[in-house]
Amino acid sequence: MMSIFLNQVKMKANKYIAFLFVGGLLLSSCSSDDDNPAPVNEEEVITTLTVTLTPEGDSPVVTLESRDLDGDGPNPPVISVSGPLAGNTTYTGSIELLNETVSPPEDITEEVAEEADEHQFFFSSTGAISSISYLDEDGGGNPLGLEFSLSTLTAGPTTLLITLRHEPKKPNDGTLADAGGETDLAQTFSLLVQ
Repeated sequence: MMSIFLNQVKMKANKYIAFLFVGGLLLSSCSSDDDNPAPVNEEEVITTLTVTLTPEGDSPVVTLESRDLDGDGPNPPVISVSGPLAGNTTYTGSIELLNETVSPPEDITEEVAEEADEHQFFFSSTGAISSISYLDEDGGGNPLGLEFSLSTLTAGPTTLLITLRHEPKKPNDGTLADAGGETDLAQTFSLLVQ
């Protein structure tokens, strides 16, 4: 009688162990681990912003540059402006972005152009700049801003703020408040129109 009882206990134990084994296999096969995870699109490291303003007519080309090699470090960016803007002139602007923390420097301009639907430059000015308009767009027909047009008034001091937003709302009303997103870069240039 005792041997029958022990055989029944062993059979139940074997069934229980088999149940646990199968259950463990099922749980491990339903794991949420993904052998091919979606790539993480990290924000760009931008150390250098170069804006080239090419005028209509005979005025000289003006170059604006902001260079911040220590990023969020203690040193402020080094700002340079090659000369004054001409009054009553329309300029074609182009933007170049570099990551100079690596050698050779990485051209971030290409990455922003390739991911145009995830980026937008915003421009604001005070003083002697009369208008700024976009000359390029993303695949959805929304403004990008790597190329733009800038027109000056007769003369006077002016500022130009250039902001690059990552993942802004598109379309937007052209303001940073409406666009949202994360700021990749923001730089103000103090200029003179003469």
